[in-house]
Amino acid sequence: MEDVLAVYELPYDSIYPVVCMDESCKQLIGDVRETIACAPGTPARVDHEYVRNGVAEVFLEVEPLTGKRHVMATEHRAMKDWAWWIKGMLDERYPSAIKVRLVMDNLNTHSLASLYEAFEPQQARGLAERLDIHYTPKHGSWLNMAEIELSALSGQCLNRRIPDLVTMQRQIAAWESDRNNRQSKINWHFSNTEARTKLRHLYPRL
Repeated sequence: MEDVLAVYELPYDSIYPVVCMDESCKQLIGDVRETIACAPGTPARVDHEYVRNGVAEVFLEVEPLTGKRHVMATEHRAMKDWAWWIKGMLDERYPSAIKVRLVMDNLNTHSLASLYEAFEPQQARGLAERLDIHYTPKHGSWLNMAEIELSALSGQCLNRRIPDLVTMQRQIAAWESDRNNRQSKINWHFSNTEARTKLRHLYPRL
């Protein structure tokens, strides 16, 4: 816990950016009957019956100090999917960074081994050397600021029936663009000093 909180207290550094990453899933749900559009004085009418069209995996990264985020919906959540996400982050979104200080939970796919599953050893090692990974503790995923951003995504964009992956990707892209244009930052206040007082029960008694 203190390791993650110490990272959050670091000043902004463009060549050592702090990036929080998380992932979630969203069920794709389609309508059985066509929705009746709203009219003056009459709300839209949506039939309660629906059809399940599978599940999409949502990857999200956010840089809390700059208000920059990137989101992607895919069909799978495998080691190679995470590896390709990391490659895109390092090569495309943070090409000038010496190291990305990456905060995430310790999901089984969130490891350097995933890079070696997707790429040749020399390339995998090159990517690994540009990562400074900080894992949230077990049962402490609330420390990951990406969860705050996932909550905003869920409430502002994914809180409706989305029938297929293409539609979800289009709506997520529009949400991401709007958030980035507004530079919506995360103002994190919880520090190690507060943790040692408010969460004293988590520390050993000496």
